[in-house]
Formats: sequence, structure tokens, C-alpha cells
Amino acid sequence: EFASTNLFTILAIPCNQFGYQEPAESKLELLNGLKYVRPGNDFTPKFPLFWLVDVNGKKQHPLYEYLKSCIPSPRKDFEDHTAIFYEPHHSDDIRWNFEKFLIDFNGHPIMRFDSDAEPLFIRQFIEKLLQMKKYFEK
Repeated sequence: EFASTNLFTILAIPCNQFGYQEPAESKLELLNGLKYVRPGNDFTPKFPLFWLVDVNGKKQHPLYEYLKSCIPSPRKDFEDHTAIFYEPHHSDDIRWNFEKFLIDFNGHPIMRFDSDAEPLFIRQFIEKLLQMKKYFEK
């Protein structure tokens, strides 16, 4: 509900570089997987859902190259290297699925959250950023 207030936007950009956990062959298959399997129960995203991109390695998407160059990884260690499917590995790499970035209203990365950061934890930082936006708009 908080995310559907039009005060900010969540962008979902899936990746298949970690344990091959996103094996969809098409965007329709990806959407059907969300709708019927996980989380299921007719789930339909209320935010933009993009197609698969590489977030690390030689073929990483330029957006992720930029984001990672601005904010270091919140996690020191990598997951089991046998479940990471890209080369080469760098200290600023995204470590696992569901890592998140908070980007301000001017497109600047503000914070980076580990994959285990819950949305309710991140909400407090989103609210602070929205308060700052109101302050600067005055």
C-alpha cells in the first residue's frame, strides 16, 4: 500500500546470475510465475517489472555498473561461488538476489541494502528521503 501512493516508484529488475533462480524464458512466463507460483494467489506487481539483466560481470547492465560504483556492497562476503554464475568477481558486486538501492529524486543513489533487508526496514529511509524532498521543494 505504501508503495502505491505515487510518492515514489519501485522498479523490479530480475537477474538470473545467482543460483539460476529466475529461469523464465519470457516476460509472460515471469509474470505467470509471480501470479501462480511465488508468491502466487493472483499476485500482480503494482510496479514496473523489467526483463532479465546481468547485474555483475562482463555483461553487466550500465545502470548497475553506475549504482555499484556509487555505493559499496553492504556485505563483505560472497555467497557460495558455485551458485554465482558470472565472471569476474569484484568487491562492489551485488551479492545475491533482491539487493536494493534507494535513489533520490535527482537520480543519485543514496543507500544500498543487502538482499535480506525487509521492505519495512527500508521504509524508514524512504520516508526520510520524501521529507527531504518536501523541504527542498519549499
